[in-house]
Amino acid sequence: MRKHHNRRNSYEKIVIIGAGPAGLTAAFELLKRDAKEYQVTILEETGVIGGISQTVRHGGNRMDIGGHRFFSKDDRVMQWWQDIMPRQGKPSFDDIKLHREKQLAKDGPDPAETDRVMLVRRRVSRIYYKRKFFDYPVTMKPQTIKNMGAATTIAAGCSYLKASVHKLPEDSLENFYINRFGRKLYSMFFEGYTEKLWGRHPREISADWGAQRVKGLSIRAVLKDMFSKIGPKKKDQKHVETSLIEEFYYPKYGPGQLWETAAEEVRKMGGTIQMHSKVTQIHTDAKGKVLSLTYEKDGKPETIEGDIFLSSMPVKDLVAGMNDVPAEMAKIAAGLPYRDFVTVGLLLDKLNLKNETDIPTLGNIVPDCWIYVQDVGVKLGRIQIFNNWSPYMVQDPEHTVWIGLEYFCAEGDKFWNMSDQECINFAVKELVSMGVISSPSDVKDSHRERIKKAYPAYFDTYAQIDDLIAYLNRFENLFCIGRNGQHRYNNMDHSMATAFEAVDNICAGKTDKKNVWNVNTEKEYHEEKKES
Repeated sequence: MRKHHNRRNSYEKIVIIGAGPAGLTAAFELLKRDAKEYQVTILEETGVIGGISQTVRHGGNRMDIGGHRFFSKDDRVMQWWQDIMPRQGKPSFDDIKLHREKQLAKDGPDPAETDRVMLVRRRVSRIYYKRKFFDYPVTMKPQTIKNMGAATTIAAGCSYLKASVHKLPEDSLENFYINRFGRKLYSMFFEGYTEKLWGRHPREISADWGAQRVKGLSIRAVLKDMFSKIGPKKKDQKHVETSLIEEFYYPKYGPGQLWETAAEEVRKMGGTIQMHSKVTQIHTDAKGKVLSLTYEKDGKPETIEGDIFLSSMPVKDLVAGMNDVPAEMAKIAAGLPYRDFVTVGLLLDKLNLKNETDIPTLGNIVPDCWIYVQDVGVKLGRIQIFNNWSPYMVQDPEHTVWIGLEYFCAEGDKFWNMSDQECINFAVKELVSMGVISSPSDVKDSHRERIKKAYPAYFDTYAQIDDLIAYLNRFENLFCIGRNGQHRYNNMDHSMATAFEAVDNICAGKTDKKNVWNVNTEKEYHEEKKES
């Protein structure tokens, strides 16, 4: 695979599957580096830009699917975001109303006058357990001890000390958590929620999930962060465990706005984005090359040839569409599990949850961006409060509260197959039972969204994923990028980093994919970053 630097009117034809963060980042970078060298086409199955980082519009309000904080320890990613959407230089609507001061960008845009702007937001995320709030991650503050009670606190402390001395083999996610928090805190704040999320008990799930998502998170890390804040010096967020950061960026109208803007830039640079184009077949030869793709457009099959292919489609579907796949590889791919996802948006006059913090908010609502629901008696996993992500996500942020209720399920199961109204009624009933709202009459408007393959899971044939990766790497002109493209529960910045690495390889004519697959496995991509 070589570039044609000295040939006029000659292009490397690049075909990218998926218009999510990984696919759009790859397209943007290729065209930015050399728009005359690369002819870039993106094929997107749906009619929506951004994948699970999309923003859904409903009745004048906007929903973020999953909750996306724009923060990364990768400087390339942070700069990329700000190049697309500059950081605010003037206060936002709620900053002004609440007399809130924050570090603004010199000569940055004014959110009141322009839409293409990143807001600086305060991160607040807590656990709601037995009608009480706990910090996320769990801290040993006086309020935590009060909520837990003396006996439970002592039991948790003893359990943690025991786990610190007697380490369990990390052959499951259960043991991974116990080693870092002790069995008592694990049983309270991790066991039930994890089973709710994955539909499997943590003892059945590979510890790889914890290694990628919460590697640096532990009681020790939480305590270290607490004590670091006592002194006058503000700690650099780059040296803080990712789950402990205090601020993040957020597009004025949600993450989908950034990716829609990125898509516009791709088109301006000459790239093509074909929507409603579902890839069904990947044609390969015996020499280890992908030759072309077949996709469905308006109910008709079409074929596109290319020199290089980047795939962010689920590995399961990618391999299923390839020809002459060895039986064992086909079996591994077919067995890769996923969790699907439902978000129910509810518009309310108020929440029953009292703001007992010292953080001012519009309407004095609780300040949380999202709330983890640990109670095992309800199916609800998380509550997003869109007012706190951005006031511009809500049509009337001073008088209404727009929330998103997140449910984890499997495509085709009973919950997934509910009608919109059945699902909304179910969600409202759970909120009433939790005391979050008083009655169904509190709901002014509602909406339901279903997202397939939102979470690549770490059980079943995942144990053989390395064999499948080795097989895919044989195709020298195929790069697997992004969350689903690699079957890894990556954050958005990790997905973007896989695109950066793939583009670097393409530009250098490298066919080795090790650096692409190493994103979020090597220490520089982990949640924990050591101080230099």
